[in-house]
Amino acid sequence: MAAAKSTAVKIKVKHSGRYPLPAYATDGSAAMDLHAEISRSQHIIQGESELIPTGLWLSIPKGYCAKIFSRSGLANKKGLGVSSGVGVIDSDYRGQVYVSLMNFSEVTRYIEPGDRIAQIMVEKVETIAWQSVEELDETDRGIGGFGSSGEATAP
Repeated sequence: MAAAKSTAVKIKVKHSGRYPLPAYATDGSAAMDLHAEISRSQHIIQGESELIPTGLWLSIPKGYCAKIFSRSGLANKKGLGVSSGVGVIDSDYRGQVYVSLMNFSEVTRYIEPGDRIAQIMVEKVETIAWQSVEELDETDRGIGGFGSSGEATAP
């Protein structure tokens, strides 16, 4: 099977070589780990969030974005996850990438220099144009909201 085509993304690194560049852990990985670029241990109080620097600056190509997700192991074992659920890096942002890491646990947690704190995924973005209309097309679901797609319907 042929390897998937890669898209080049320019990256500027603080302290080059100190921590590894984001990389796919396996051939089937969709995202790459981000490391904490900090010089000493940093605490995150329960129920609070902290901006953790990654030491990375990215040049995401136009038509793409990067998304920052929680690492499942860190979230499950320590209760630490991306505070907004998902962070989005637009193609025109050129600042350092930070992770807003939230402590969802009931105890203070610590991040150590080089810890894997989140994961990043680069995705193609489809831009849209809104089209204002008076009516929308009908669907079987209609106006059914939260949880309605999982409900059994009467015969």
